[in-house]
Amino acid sequence: MGRADEEDKAALSPGGDDAADLSPDDSPWSDSAWSEDDDDDEASLSFEDSGEGSGSDADSDGLEEEDDAAAEESDSSEDEVAPRNTVGDVPLKWYKDEEHIGYDISGRKIKKRDREGKIDSFLSSKDNDDDWLKIWDDYNAEEVKITKEEAKIISRMMKGKTPHANVDPYPDYVDWFEYADKGHPLSNAPEPKRRFVPSKWEQKKVVKLVRAIRKGWIKFDKPKDEPNYYLLWGDDTDTADNKRQGLSYIPAPKPNLPGHEESYNPSVEYIPTQEEIDNYQLMYEEDRPKFIPRRFESLRSVPAYEKALREGFDRCLDLYLCPRTRKKRINIDPESLKPKLPSKKDLRPYPRTCYLEFKGHGGPVTSLSVEATGQWIASGSSDGTIRVWEVETGRCLKVFNVGADVHHISWNPSPERPILAAIVGRDLLLLNAEVGDEETQVRTKQLLHVEEPTPEDDGDKKPAVRWVKNDKFDGITLIHHRAASTVEWHSKGDYFTTVVPTDILFALFNLQVMHEHNNKYVLK
Repeated sequence: MGRADEEDKAALSPGGDDAADLSPDDSPWSDSAWSEDDDDDEASLSFEDSGEGSGSDADSDGLEEEDDAAAEESDSSEDEVAPRNTVGDVPLKWYKDEEHIGYDISGRKIKKRDREGKIDSFLSSKDNDDDWLKIWDDYNAEEVKITKEEAKIISRMMKGKTPHANVDPYPDYVDWFEYADKGHPLSNAPEPKRRFVPSKWEQKKVVKLVRAIRKGWIKFDKPKDEPNYYLLWGDDTDTADNKRQGLSYIPAPKPNLPGHEESYNPSVEYIPTQEEIDNYQLMYEEDRPKFIPRRFESLRSVPAYEKALREGFDRCLDLYLCPRTRKKRINIDPESLKPKLPSKKDLRPYPRTCYLEFKGHGGPVTSLSVEATGQWIASGSSDGTIRVWEVETGRCLKVFNVGADVHHISWNPSPERPILAAIVGRDLLLLNAEVGDEETQVRTKQLLHVEEPTPEDDGDKKPAVRWVKNDKFDGITLIHHRAASTVEWHSKGDYFTTVVPTDILFALFNLQVMHEHNNKYVLK
């Protein structure tokens, strides 16, 4: 019997306060029947004796023995027994700092029990083979022993299996219908027409999906690029072959052996002077010598090497960062690396016949320039002549015998000014090509007409270029202090430049048709 039942029994026993109101025949444990009096206005309850003598001690002892026997023969398990703790489903951490863990059915506090230490638990587990079946119930603060069958159930549930081994969650399908000995099928109805006609609803659904895909409402997930991991040096140390055979042996690079200049007492020719040491400081760091020899009287007076730690660290880096791979050298014929020239047949059509030849120069042609209209061409040669040719016929129109090598020649890009600029020797000549109509030739002569410059007292300052009229060719000579190499015209033909490679100087000259004089601008 429970503790609460014992308290109720003590409260209702004949020796209690209510014993005066109850007779021996009115025992609360007697087989009495409940009756309700209908005569009274208010319902009242009374006990009626069943006629059996149930108030004796012998009868009460017999009832207790029968109750105990019935309890032992009962099929009820401990799960059906109500827990002692009646605090409900509340967190147990609320009672962490309290002396009790809850309340029983009578409202009394349930004191916490002291659990045995780990040493005692270990000793008891060694003495008792069934100690592993005991678990601690934190809710009721007591130790509960489970059976081996319950332990098996817990083990199967932890493995994700069914609690009982005789239960098959996936039984084999048993076809209850047998068609072997039947003469007719279950249904002999003809196939409906809808099974042979395409579904209109499916067609509408497909059209809707296609439109959504075209408009971008439905987007498919793009396949993600998986990262391609690889070893930096290309040797997998975890493979079975490398573990069995080991990494290939590569000897470490040998350090340079010390020379005579690193001796503590080197020869005189190895010791630099102070002037040489000062020159070392002016050199780039990578060009400086790694070591400057010094002389000491004895080996004892040699100080510690300043760069010993740094060189040791660099040596360790060389050994650590050495790639453990061997590259095989491939012997390649250098002739095989040359590109193969295509056949001349594949390059056709190309000019194979000389159409026109301009003959007249006695030396190699050094410069060539074409007039803006494309009708005339000017050539300069090392024989000291400048010739003007007609492109279509090859006729030589004009020959200027300048008497020196022609380095460069350039035609004015404006067709209204047929002027040739030629570098002859170290000077520049501006020549009238005498092509075009009479009006163009007259305008060109007026443009190239220059008066003799008056001497100006500028002190020690000398002009970079001096303009001189050339009466022989009816042109202009620009005398440079140093030899010019190139002359170039502006696209409009109003300016031209000359370049002197031996001096950081080039001159910009202005030839305006509207002015009778020429302006010069020197740019550095």
